[in-house]
Order: sequence, then structure tokens, then C-alpha cells
Amino acid sequence: MGSFHVNPKCPGCARARRPRARLCLRKGCGRKYQPRSWNQLYCQDPECLRLVRRWQAARRQAKRRLDEAVKAQHAQAQRARRQRPTPLSPTPSPAEVPPARGHAAKILLPTPWCDRPGCYEPPPKSRGKPACFCCPACRRAVRRVKDRERKWRLRGTFQGRRARTHEYAAARARRSGQQTNTAHATPSRAPPS
Repeated sequence: MGSFHVNPKCPGCARARRPRARLCLRKGCGRKYQPRSWNQLYCQDPECLRLVRRWQAARRQAKRRLDEAVKAQHAQAQRARRQRPTPLSPTPSPAEVPPARGHAAKILLPTPWCDRPGCYEPPPKSRGKPACFCCPACRRAVRRVKDRERKWRLRGTFQGRRARTHEYAAARARRSGQQTNTAHATPSRAPPS
């Protein structure tokens, strides 16, 4: 494998520039990092990555528990476990079971979580389409990342170049419109008396 070179005059190197510094997507981290690839979402801190993997596993497990086949399989395993005889146990005396209290008294259904990694907050209730995020900050963070990835995938294609041309032209027009509005603002003259 050849050595990697960086030459600003080389056309290949000019296209393959490094991505800008980003904020870690995991809620609660907020660390700024330099990504090694265009689709890197999290800082590479081992503790942060461990918490992200833990959140992903808990989310997968909660989604799996909603499946009817999994529920039936779990119920069958529990019935089989209860029917197994306990080895060398004395005859059970009928013990009085107190009623459940606290969180055990409620039926625990898996509550949906926010779609931002690392956020365990439930989204607010809504009558229409169920919400995906717990707050506007989480929504903005995920939207920013998805928008960046969408633009990166379109980069280099005809459609992407055309969209960027329109986007940059609109931004220039907005900036020049703001500058001309502030530069040419003249106070109103009073009518001559």
C-alpha cells in the first residue's frame, strides 16, 4: 500500500479535505472533536462510546420486547421454569403474600425513548403522530447530523452541485440584502415648512 501524501496543489488532495470539528451527538457529552471520517457521529472517548453502545442495546431490547412472538416465547420459558421441581426443598408452607407496593404495583410497559442517542427521556404525548424527541434541542441536534450526512452523500453528484449552487446563491442574496438594508437606511425627512 502506498504512502498517504498531502499536497495542497494536488487535485486529489484538494477534494479530500478533512471534515470540520463537530460536537458529539450523544446527549450529555457535548465534546468538540475532529472526525476521522465523514460519518463519525461521536467523539472517540471510550466512556462516551460505552454509553452509546449501552443506549443502543437497551433500545434494541425494548423494541424486541414489543414483538408478540418474543412475548410468547418468554411466557413459555417462564411456565417451564415454574413447573420444574426445586431440588431438595422442604414442602412449601402457604405463605401470605403481601400486595405489591410502589413501582411493582403498576404495570410496567416499555415507554418510548427520545431518538437522540444517550437520551432516556420520553417524548411528549401528542394526539396526532407520536413525537420522536423529548425537546427541541434533541430534535435540532439529530436534524443537524442528518442534514450534514444528506449533503455529504449528494456531494459530487449533479443534483447535489445544483442544489448547493442554489443554496449558496440564496445565502449570498440574503447577506447582501441585509447589508444593503442597513447601509442604505436613511432617516425620514420632515416635510419643508
